[in-house]
Amino acid sequence: MALLRNDETDVNELILAIGLLIRKIRSEAPSEVSELSLTQKAVLVRLEKDGPATIAELARSENVKPQSMGTAVAGLEEAGMILRKPHPTDGRQINIEISAKAAAMRKTNKAAKRTWLAQAIAKLSKADQAKLFEAGEIIKHLAEL
Repeated sequence: MALLRNDETDVNELILAIGLLIRKIRSEAPSEVSELSLTQKAVLVRLEKDGPATIAELARSENVKPQSMGTAVAGLEEAGMILRKPHPTDGRQINIEISAKAAAMRKTNKAAKRTWLAQAIAKLSKADQAKLFEAGEIIKHLAEL
């Protein structure tokens, strides 16, 4: 199916708008979070969502080399955001898990982003809010294609 409006500018404007919104939302994160690399943030998300993992498992999930993941994890450990614990079944392995400090930081981070977004949306007209939420459903559908 072809674009309804065959205008490359519209597609570029949509990409720009989504990127600006994502950057603005990210900027609302506390400074401690914004200082982490994308890999480090992804590691914390993965550990929070899926539980403990080895460096090799984390590396595979992020499509990076184990050495690179080791560097990312070392930085997180130095910041007190992860803990190293013995693997429950393989004494040769070490599991990495999210620390209470990092879990609390992630919770604060999510709350700050949601608060900013809710306050910004509240400034829109009711009609624009409805359009925005409808566009959100369309964007979600688009991402699933």
